[in-house]
Amino acid sequence: MSERAGSSDGSDDSAAGEGASRPGDGSGDAAGPPPGPRRHWLRWTALGVSLVVLASAGLGWWLYRKLDGNIRADTSAAAELRAYERERPASVVRRAQNILLIGSDSRAGDNREYGRDDGGSQRSDTTILLHLAADRKSVTAISLPRDLMVEIPVCHRADGTTTKKQFAQFNWAFSFGGTACTTRTVEKLTGIRIDHQMVIDFNGFKDMVDAVHGVEVCLKEPVDDADAHLKLPAGRHKLNGEQALGFVRARKSIGDGSDTERMDRQQQFLGALVNKVQSNGVLLNPTRLYPVLDAATKALTTDPGLASLRDLYRLVRELREVPTDQVQFLTVPRQPYAADPNRDELLQPDAERLFKRLREDAPVAVVPADRLKDDGKNKGKNNAATDTPDASGPSPTPTYSGNNAAADLCKQ
Repeated sequence: MSERAGSSDGSDDSAAGEGASRPGDGSGDAAGPPPGPRRHWLRWTALGVSLVVLASAGLGWWLYRKLDGNIRADTSAAAELRAYERERPASVVRRAQNILLIGSDSRAGDNREYGRDDGGSQRSDTTILLHLAADRKSVTAISLPRDLMVEIPVCHRADGTTTKKQFAQFNWAFSFGGTACTTRTVEKLTGIRIDHQMVIDFNGFKDMVDAVHGVEVCLKEPVDDADAHLKLPAGRHKLNGEQALGFVRARKSIGDGSDTERMDRQQQFLGALVNKVQSNGVLLNPTRLYPVLDAATKALTTDPGLASLRDLYRLVRELREVPTDQVQFLTVPRQPYAADPNRDELLQPDAERLFKRLREDAPVAVVPADRLKDDGKNKGKNNAATDTPDASGPSPTPTYSGNNAAADLCKQ
């Protein structure tokens, strides 16, 4: 009996096992909570993380699609440029790019508050030829006066009719045949191949300025212009979108009232805008960057080659790396037109020299007008070039009146 009892005790110990817990010995507490609830908690955590990731990806895709859908492509202009491909100049330097920026003065739709519609007609209020160097270390922006007398080629209107070749002021080209006609006119004038075009209207411009929370400028004298919706005292100001539009459009109420001074003011503002967009407060802050992208994509009508968020982002990424002091602004050399002093004509050979430098992706330099040498021979002429030593080669670098995006114009 005692052996069976002993055998029974030993059998019981064996069945329990060495690691088995016994009531009251505390080993059950060390093992933690039962495995079932723990696996349940881990499953819900993983599910929650997955939902967050999927929601973020879905939101990102929705935002991308929204921004991408904002951009309008001008397919009719692209078709006309293809039709005239044989007449167009060839690209000279690989990777260098030339982009035509056109500010439309259309009064149609939301822009009617800025003047009479005239049946929806529009002209190019501002036109800038933007040259991106092949090494992406510099950008040169050249304003083309709207009153410049030029040869406008045969162009096709939106209604299917055709215009005749004529000698007229430059901004008529946009009225005749839109972006394609303006592009072909610029190419014939300069011999420079235009790779891309962008058109922006009044309200698009205002929205972009508001999206960066305003742009700072300096007024040397007070402004009171009812037509431009602008009334400000002299001094430094941060302009909102409405004020900025008045600043770049005002003509008769600021300075001498000339289109020359207005183009200078536009260049100064664009330099300040570039500075603002390149600042960390915009590009590195998603909550501020999205409104900028939304406003910019809504404002633009581009050629099909830039009509996607991916293509625009690639362009902006390249521009972002250019130092602001290498983003230069100038106006094409010109002088009063002989037959009408209220119009302009190219100043030669200075203009052709500038165009040749851009075609060959060679550097040009700009300095403020008061620092540009003038021997008295250029009276009445605008932006005649002088020469400065060129470390990159034997020929000197032509220097023109202008500014760069890093300049603080209030300190000049």
